[in-house]
Amino acid sequence: MTTPTHDAELVRTATEHLLSATVKLDPSAIAEPSQLPGWTRGHVLAHLARNADALVNVLAGKPMYASAEARDADIERGAPRTLDDQVDDVRTSASRLESAFASLGEEDWARTVTLRNGVTDLASSLPFRRWIEVELHHVDMGIGYKLEDLPGSFLDRELTNMAGRFLGHPDVPVAVELRAEDGRTWRTGAREAGEEGLLVVVGGPVALVGWLTGRTTGSGLSASGSLPPLPAF
Repeated sequence: MTTPTHDAELVRTATEHLLSATVKLDPSAIAEPSQLPGWTRGHVLAHLARNADALVNVLAGKPMYASAEARDADIERGAPRTLDDQVDDVRTSASRLESAFASLGEEDWARTVTLRNGVTDLASSLPFRRWIEVELHHVDMGIGYKLEDLPGSFLDRELTNMAGRFLGHPDVPVAVELRAEDGRTWRTGAREAGEEGLLVVVGGPVALVGWLTGRTTGSGLSASGSLPPLPAF
């Protein structure tokens, strides 16, 4: 059974792993393209720092970001900084978030909080949400950490999370059954199969998570029909 305090520790470990890899880069590498279209590695790190501060805002009952435009502007402003400045910003913002998590008691974790675009969730979900950010964006940095390197426990939880995110989503009109090679299954997409029937997608957790999170186009998967395009998240 997972707890938010345990997830917060996983966030700390993942952040240190990311920073340990980042400080070994050549300083010029920070301006090179990441694996996210239109973003350099500096953009990825600036986003991670500002996301940490945004979650601190959420826990304080404030808007996650002042606006979508302000969020984007902060990332653009932070992206060109030096490697040392980027690392320091990610580390210090992560420390602020870690302190915010550590200050929460049982009743605090049970509070409903508001995220971007009016999305609500329990405060207890925030450490896992942050873990997703750190792990996937470490992959996005393109510095040797790949989908295959993600922890198995993370892959399992993110697979369940993404299947739930797209279940009943209006932009995924086909009913999908995800099947892991070990026999586990998840339903996603349309809640009921239409005339075309249920689309069965089979693969390991790495391939399934890669597709569901938009990091691959479905490599490593087999399917009973064409894979549907998935909405960005």
